Formats: sequence, structure tokens, C-alpha cells
Amino acid sequence: MDLKIAGKRALILGGNRGMGLAIAKALAAESVSVTIAARDEKALADAAKEIGAADMVRVDLSDTASLTAFAAEVGDIDILFNNTGGPPYGSAIGHDLSDWEESFRSMSLSVIRLTDLFLPAMRAKGWGRVVTVVSTGAIQPIPVLGISNTLRAGLIAWSKSLAAEVAVDGVTVNVLMPGRVATERVGITDEATAAREKIDVESVRQRSFSQIPMGRYAEPEEIASVAAFLCGQPASYVTGSVYRVDGGYVRHV
Repeated sequence: MDLKIAGKRALILGGNRGMGLAIAKALAAESVSVTIAARDEKALADAAKEIGAADMVRVDLSDTASLTAFAAEVGDIDILFNNTGGPPYGSAIGHDLSDWEESFRSMSLSVIRLTDLFLPAMRAKGWGRVVTVVSTGAIQPIPVLGISNTLRAGLIAWSKSLAAEVAVDGVTVNVLMPGRVATERVGITDEATAAREKIDVESVRQRSFSQIPMGRYAEPEEIASVAAFLCGQPASYVTGSVYRVDGGYVRHV
């Protein structure tokens, strides 16, 4: 399918690895001009080479005071992929207040601020895409990710609120909700679960597989294909929605 977005400019946060990198590759394959951003400059450089044609800009999302300068360096874009890292592992109780504050800055406030900075150009052109990546934990909490469950759920409400405000300007705002994906982050989560329950990691993996109707973790490219569709012209009437790509893991309607 031709998504009719050749020549558009996209910024993918966390585009240096995992799902972010897969999304950057999918958009580049549609002839989108891609900029990837993350903290790790070496990983960014390696990812840019792997993509084949991508700009890269370093960003520390927890340093919200620097985001205005970062947005100015990136310039006007048509597509914004809000894809942030995860917070410390643990339950919903017992964290230091600093853990909550730092996670809120890097996972929520950064997304809100950057979207505010990039939206005016999209609205002026009458075309834009904002996609925010969350987790199934936002609606079906994951025991070892209390902070993440909380903050991701807030981003869904923010996205839904924003969608109605900018729809008339031709800007769509959606949420992409992957299930368990074969990435480094999920591997670390499985290790954290194994340590918490004092069992081996393979037992955790097999238990996860048994809870997913498809019986496996997703590949990053399977998430990226849905992400690319949400950015395309054929999805121009899709906004304010949450797209689950979870192999049937979340059971409610």
C-alpha cells in the first residue's frame, strides 16, 4: 500500500533501537525524511547507518528545560512519534518521590511539551500526525511496572483530549499500544519478574507465551507496520484512538 507520505518529515523519539528503530525504518521505506532522537549518541549513529538515510539529534527527555532548543534544532515536522523509555521497575508503592518526579518528566511532561512545540507548524499546514507509544500496562497493569502503568494511562487521556482539539486542523492524534515485543526492554522486564518471583527467566517467558493467544512475542517490525499506517494518508479519519498490537493479550473489549 502506498501510504502517500513520501517527502514528509518525521521525528521518532527513541529511534535508536527496538520498536523505535523499526518504526524509523518503516517510515524511511515510505520515502519519509526521518530524524531519530535519543540520549545514546553511539546507538543513534549505528541506527542512522542501519536505516540508511536518517538525521539524528541527541536529546535527554528528562531535561525538559532543553526541549525548546531541541525542537528548534529539529525544525518543523509532519509526524511526531512519542516513544519514551521506561521507568524504574517495582510495584506502585514504596518508590522515592524522586522516582515518580523524574519518570513523569521523561515519560509524560517531555511528550506533552514536545507535542506543544511541534503542533503549530502541523496545524498551519493543515496536516500532521502525532502517535504516542504506551504499553498494555496502561489498561491491564503489569505487576513490576507500577510507575509505568500509571504514567502511560495518563498519556492515553491526554492524547484523547488533544485529538478533539486539533482534528479540525487536519492533525490526527493516536496511541499505539504494543503488547510484549521481542526487544531488549522486554528481556529486562522478564529478568526483573524472574528476580521478583525467584524463578528462572525461561519460566517467565513461557508463562508469558501461554497468556498470549498467538503464543509468542511480537517482532518490532509487526508493531512498525501499524505505526506506519497511522501516519499515512489512508488513516486521515483515524484520531483519538488506541491501537492495540498485542497478539490478543488484553482480553477486554
